[in-house]
Amino acid sequence: MAPMEVEVSEEAMEEEMIIHIPEDWSEAADTIAACGGAHTITAFICGPKNSGKSTFSRHLLQILRRRHKRVAYLDSDVGQPEFTPPGCLSLTVLDTQILDTKVQPQKCFFYGDISSKRDPQFYLTHIFALYDHYQKHYSGVPLIVNTPGWVKGIGYDVLVDMLQDITPSHVVNICISSKRKNLPSGAFWSHDGDAGAITLIEINSARQDSLNRSVLVHKDSRHIRDLSIVTYFRQCFPSDINMGSVKEIAQALAAHPPYEVPVSAVNIKHLHCEVPKAEIFYSLNASIVGLAVNSEVSEHPPRCVGLGIVRGIDTSRRTLYIITPVPLNVLEDVDVLLQGFIQIPTCLLQVQGCVSPYMASNVLPGI
Repeated sequence: MAPMEVEVSEEAMEEEMIIHIPEDWSEAADTIAACGGAHTITAFICGPKNSGKSTFSRHLLQILRRRHKRVAYLDSDVGQPEFTPPGCLSLTVLDTQILDTKVQPQKCFFYGDISSKRDPQFYLTHIFALYDHYQKHYSGVPLIVNTPGWVKGIGYDVLVDMLQDITPSHVVNICISSKRKNLPSGAFWSHDGDAGAITLIEINSARQDSLNRSVLVHKDSRHIRDLSIVTYFRQCFPSDINMGSVKEIAQALAAHPPYEVPVSAVNIKHLHCEVPKAEIFYSLNASIVGLAVNSEVSEHPPRCVGLGIVRGIDTSRRTLYIITPVPLNVLEDVDVLLQGFIQIPTCLLQVQGCVSPYMASNVLPGI
């Protein structure tokens, strides 16, 4: 499987913001890292959008990696995940002996959307399957659970369900100065307000102005996701090939030889919607799909091994042309194509006068 790392970080997209690790953050991370022994560290990081959850999670990850041989990271932020492209939920285990930041998840699912809003129960099914995989194969390894910033309404209910199922050792609730946007204080996930054996840590966002007011950064989330997708498909080419701009990557992808995948070799599944049989080809064409392998555990979703772009479809041969960085030996196991609502970035579609020499003449035009 090609590494599914995403190199676009919050800091990279916030050049004007100075993100520092304040004292209460360091104390919180040290408190969590100091635990262990007979108790497994499971740190659940939550808070509203732009409060710094990902930044704190990365800081905690570095602290834990100094003390433990392995650290697990369950990424439930499907819109801006840490180690995979958008639309994926994953469990990644980092070996402290490996310094290379290019890591791949031990288990990954393609949810196919950037938020749990469309199907919260389907979302939770993926999260619980990832946590089940962690318990079966990595029990005892410190675990960080990073969460999305949707903390009101159904988003709050989803967060509570996650907390009650995972039952972490620590809950880190990051607050911003706009109190109405924060999660409730205390053990909000408990019916009686008792945190029990869970250590609750409440800290303030590190993004503050001179008056100690939280600075909400209105990030262009769509732009960040697009860059993440471009970065992922850049892996179709050797790293030593100089492609310094998105336009160059787009042109290279448009001329890249695709894999030919017979429709009969895969089960096509549409997530979050139903597509009439007569419209399936038109729906798939010029779309991003999750390349998946059916799970041996019937109640678990198919395991995602990467993403692909449906470059075109030969309707007469019933053949899909797919561009993906996933190597052939891994692609041969793929038996499910998952189509959701993850869109090809516009910057990859705006390629003129570049026709792939590998496409047949009777193919539905894609990118």
